[in-house]
Amino acid sequence: MTQLNKILQAYQLNSDACLITAFGNGLINKTWKVSVKDNHKNYILQQVNTSIFKKPWDIALNIKNIAAHMAAHHPGYLFLSPQTTNLNEQMFLDEDGGYYRMFPFLDDSQSFHTVSNPLQAYEAARQFALFTKNLADFDAGSLWITLPDFHNLSLRFHQFNEALANGNAQRLSEAAEIITYLQGKKPIIDTFEAIKKNPAFKIRVIHHDTKISNVLFNKENKGLCVIDLDTVMPGYFISDVGDMLRTYLSPANEEEKDFYKIEVREDYFKAILEGYLSEMNSELNEEEKAHFLYAGKFMIYMQALRFITDYLNDDKYYGARYEGQNLVRANNQTVLLQKLIEKEDRLNKIVREYQPASIKVQ
Repeated sequence: MTQLNKILQAYQLNSDACLITAFGNGLINKTWKVSVKDNHKNYILQQVNTSIFKKPWDIALNIKNIAAHMAAHHPGYLFLSPQTTNLNEQMFLDEDGGYYRMFPFLDDSQSFHTVSNPLQAYEAARQFALFTKNLADFDAGSLWITLPDFHNLSLRFHQFNEALANGNAQRLSEAAEIITYLQGKKPIIDTFEAIKKNPAFKIRVIHHDTKISNVLFNKENKGLCVIDLDTVMPGYFISDVGDMLRTYLSPANEEEKDFYKIEVREDYFKAILEGYLSEMNSELNEEEKAHFLYAGKFMIYMQALRFITDYLNDDKYYGARYEGQNLVRANNQTVLLQKLIEKEDRLNKIVREYQPASIKVQ
C-alpha cells in the first residue's frame, strides 16, 4: 500500500476513487485538493511543516479547543474544523514522522493572493476581527504557543544587533545605509515595550498571519471565514492589524524591486480600519484604538529587521533565489515604512474621524 493510500485510508477514503492535485502556493505546508469522484465531495489535505512547527499536536489541540468554543457559543459562525481519522485523531502520523490533516473544502468559495480593491480589504479585516471577537471569552492563555516569539519585536531587534556584531562583513558594508535607518527607528521598539507593560492592552486570541489568502470569500466577494490557524496564539491586536496594513496598503508586495511602485493607499487604510472596527469597536478600548496606525509601523519595521538580519547572516532563514534578495526585501519594507510615516498625520486623521475626538493617536 502506498503512503498516499495509507493517509487517505486513515480518513476513510480510497485513493482509487479520488483525484488529488496540488493546491495553492503556500510556502510553509504542502497542500493538496482531494476530490472524491463518486460523491463529488472535496477536501484539503495538508502535511504540516515540522521544521517550522516543532509540535504539530499543539496546533491540533488549539484548533480542537477553539472549534469546541465556537460550536458552543457561536454555532452560526463558519469554522472549518479538521476531519478526524479512523482513530478519532485530529491528524494522521505516518511511520516517517509526517503529520497530515484534512479539512472539508468549502465549495463555491475563493481566495486571493493579492488585495485588488478596498472592499476585499474591508471584508478580510472584518473576518479577522470577527474571529477574535467571537473568542473574547475564550481563555487565550490556554492556547499552546506554536511559534515562540513570533511577533516579539524586541527579540527581532536583538537578533539584528547580533547580526551587526557577527554577520557577513561585506554585506554589512553594502547594507550600511539601511542599517543606519533601522537603528534610528528604535522608538518603535520603545512603544512596543510600553504596550507590554500597559494593562490597557489586552492579550487576546490573535491569528498572527492575516494575509489576504487566509480569508475565504464567496462568489460575491463577501468574506466567509478565516483559515490557516497554525499561528493562532495569545497576542495583541497590533499583530493582526499590523500584518494587514503591511500586506494590503501597497500594490507592490515585499518582493518588488522597483521601489517607486510602493505606496500607501489611504482608501485601503480606511477600509481596514472600518472593517476591523465593525466587529472589534466595542472590544478594543480607546488606548488600543489610538495605536491602530502604530500597528503598521510595528509590523513593517519588524519585517524589515528580519529580512536585513537574514541577509547579514547569509540567508540562513528565508533563503534567497538570487544574490541580495533579502537586502531587496529589507529595503522594500523600509521604503514602505517610510511611506507610512510620511502619511502618518493624514492616516491618524482618518482614525480620529472614525473614533471619538478624545483619542490621542500614536
